Amino acid sequence: MPPWNAPQLKTLSKAAFKAHNVVLPVDWEQPTGDAGKQYVDSFKLTELFAPPDPAKLFVPATPNKYHVDTVKKISGQFEAFIDGVCDAICNAISMWKLQAKFKDLKINAVTALGVPGCLDGPETKPFVLMTAPKASANENKYSKAVATHFSEAFKKWQDKVTVPGLPWYPAFAAFPGPMAPPMPNVPTPLIACPSAMMSEMTPSSLKDGFVKKLGDKKAQHHEVLFDALGKGIAAIFMMWLPQQQIMLVLGKGSIPTFAPPYVPVGPVVMGDNIAAPGHLMS
Repeated sequence: MPPWNAPQLKTLSKAAFKAHNVVLPVDWEQPTGDAGKQYVDSFKLTELFAPPDPAKLFVPATPNKYHVDTVKKISGQFEAFIDGVCDAICNAISMWKLQAKFKDLKINAVTALGVPGCLDGPETKPFVLMTAPKASANENKYSKAVATHFSEAFKKWQDKVTVPGLPWYPAFAAFPGPMAPPMPNVPTPLIACPSAMMSEMTPSSLKDGFVKKLGDKKAQHHEVLFDALGKGIAAIFMMWLPQQQIMLVLGKGSIPTFAPPYVPVGPVVMGDNIAAPGHLMS
């Protein structure tokens, strides 16, 4: 499974943003009566009717050129931020995968059992902030809010991941020797390892966390932006879980019942695994 797909995350997030149908200028009211006539007379015909771009994140209140230009400018700013922060998040997951590993597994015969905390990996916040948009004070503030809560939510999910007695080591059911050497697990999709904190990676939870970390109720359109990012991230996360393969988790252990020639084979009992990065590199 390749890293999180940045173009797909951008597309999903922008589509979720556009679904809000946010009109600019906000609370615009078309003048009527004499004021309406004066309004129309104050513009050239080419200024009154400029074709809007339906691909933009915002919707112009009227075809007035100045409304259309405002939408183009503000949409461009939000699109650039979405592109930058989506790239940063996908890069952070790639960096996380390089260091992620399963540890402290208990292996008995064919099964592997891992309690919460068995999936170990670094915080993603530094990786997100490394490449997130920071050209302005506003971008820096938004990027910090997204990076901080995304890292916290992902870590909460990670720390509650379990390995629920999966049949990872078929050869360990009856191994012909006193000690089973390190052997790789049966490749398994990550979704087979449930987490009690899956709710942290849902759209509403992500959005609420971003809003709280920003802590600025007056910031324009921040709830729409964070709702869009939350929906995009949650969708990519849920697509990733069944595709990401857990591989090369090297299990080992002793066979206490091995006693040739009377008992030439036996099951691994209370085995463990080698905790080395690379279990999610497929």
